[in-house]
Amino acid sequence: MDPNSNMPCWYFEKKELRNTPSIQDGIDYDTECRYRKEGARFIIDTGTKMDLGYNTMATGVVYFHRFYMYHSFRNFPRYVTACCCLFLAGKVEETPKKCKDIIKTAKSLLTEQKFATFGEDPREEVMTLERILLQTIKFDLQVEHPYSFLLKYAKSLKGDKAKLHKMVQMAWTFVNDSLCTTLSLQWEPEVIAVALMYLAGKLSKFEVVDWMGRTSKHLRWWDMFVEDITMDLLEDICHQVLDLYSQNNPQPQDSPPLVRHPPPALASPAPSLAFPAHNSPAGPPPVLSAKPIKSEGKLNSNGEKIPTVTGGVVSASDSKSAGELYGYPGYTQPPPAFSTRPPPAQFPATYPASNPPPHTYPAGYYPPTNHSQPRPPY
Repeated sequence: MDPNSNMPCWYFEKKELRNTPSIQDGIDYDTECRYRKEGARFIIDTGTKMDLGYNTMATGVVYFHRFYMYHSFRNFPRYVTACCCLFLAGKVEETPKKCKDIIKTAKSLLTEQKFATFGEDPREEVMTLERILLQTIKFDLQVEHPYSFLLKYAKSLKGDKAKLHKMVQMAWTFVNDSLCTTLSLQWEPEVIAVALMYLAGKLSKFEVVDWMGRTSKHLRWWDMFVEDITMDLLEDICHQVLDLYSQNNPQPQDSPPLVRHPPPALASPAPSLAFPAHNSPAGPPPVLSAKPIKSEGKLNSNGEKIPTVTGGVVSASDSKSAGELYGYPGYTQPPPAFSTRPPPAQFPATYPASNPPPHTYPAGYYPPTNHSQPRPPY
């Protein structure tokens, strides 16, 4: 991407992701990936503690990833940048929080050594960095996320409602976890949504055999929405997310403490239940339950019962491997469960007036998918 271009393009080839300013500054690729993961975790943990919505946190994480495509982690401490990204995202997504409150929350989550990177005047550090962040992302503030596409696509699928609901819950969690990867720098949210629904369908054993609007030219359900996606591309995206759960990626000693959430206790789908806005009169999203995961009676190779994966989230206290739970034997560490908001209990036919669709653009504003460079074929 040309840094002097007026129309920013935020998608990069893998070779560009291995030649970032941090790598040019002597930071190896694995370390940069860890820094990105820690920054994303920190934004989500901070946003969750401040009761921010998933769109706000996801927007902050995308800003974070984009910022470090032009700056080095050696020059800009990741936790200061993370607070700045969340601060800006709050204003963009119309869920603003005071800078001092974000810093106060950050201080409660970080060790004294990590918080020392904020300097003597943390508020001034964040406010100064905000100007650099805005210049770096060229004031391209609106960001689309896979969440809205996930719900849109799910409404078109036919099949067992309970299995469909379970698949969407699992896909929603995979989207949350994908924020800790660089997928948002590689592919459009539509493509990521398709890939993670494909992954969730495989792991939850929900096979899509029919869908609304199907024609003879549609070989697969996603052909209606994004054409020419290859299976190799889907598998690559799926593996990038599943690699988060691999035992080859242990949490390092100097990484921030990860707040793990138990599975969400979702109400059963009801035909009349719409997707309530956060803090809307319809009520907030369901409260996370502290109850342990219940067994559904299936046995693993050791003759032990396999617990149900409710909402696609594995409890931090669960000793079973992700491979056993998800049927993917190569992944043996429980998923980190970065879930912030569970998916709705029912997919809305229309958005209620109190919760309009995200990212409605004023007249003359170009959508963020209008990039300066055309994407190569899928």
